[in-house]
Amino acid sequence: MHPVKAFFQATLGIGSFFRAPIVEAQARSRPAPTPVLVPIRTIGPRERHRIATHLLALTPNDRYLRFGYAASDEQVQRYVDGLDFERDELFGIYNRRLDLIAMAHVAFAPADQPRECAEFGVSVAAHARGRGYGARLFERAVVTARNEGVGMLFIHALSENAAMLKIARKAGASVVRSGSESEAHLQLPSATLDSRLNAIALEHYAEVDYQLKTRAKQFWSFLATVQEVRSGMRAAREKSAP
Repeated sequence: MHPVKAFFQATLGIGSFFRAPIVEAQARSRPAPTPVLVPIRTIGPRERHRIATHLLALTPNDRYLRFGYAASDEQVQRYVDGLDFERDELFGIYNRRLDLIAMAHVAFAPADQPRECAEFGVSVAAHARGRGYGARLFERAVVTARNEGVGMLFIHALSENAAMLKIARKAGASVVRSGSESEAHLQLPSATLDSRLNAIALEHYAEVDYQLKTRAKQFWSFLATVQEVRSGMRAAREKSAP
């Protein structure tokens, strides 16, 4: 077992975040899948370019479902440029190449308004769907929101966004449909010591995972450079050989 995973399990117990993401429906006769941790890392302002790359790669239909309208490249970029990292919370899931493949935005009320409600938005790259990432990001958003004193988490989505509404209903949210749009709201319990420790542990795990991926990427980049140099030297020797 991975030592970091073993430490978290021994310290906090296996909570909802340590369940394996749902990859596909499993028959009841099949053995339960081995729990897999999904590192979900807080996204900071230095990563606006990764957010933009992720969102701009969404298809027109995916942008329509995410934003509620057919967002152009310029509108997506304005959204990214206008993100308030001091007020809101953004989370992401990265692959081994450090590409942002799924992200969530928890938008809180402005500083001059009561911080009792928050809104959740999520997007997942097409090639990374079917792994339960949207649901895991929602779970993380719930813990973050309740730790910030939020009592109600909202999801405003198009009624045709079945995947998002399914996540909300599965979490116990009430969904109200009004024509082409739907609104889900989930009543959140008050923060506890366990919820705060859980958030700290998961953030630490995600940061460790990110740093390991960063070092691995740097190592493979170094090896590629070495191989390129060796290939150049070999070609030069062959060319100069009589």
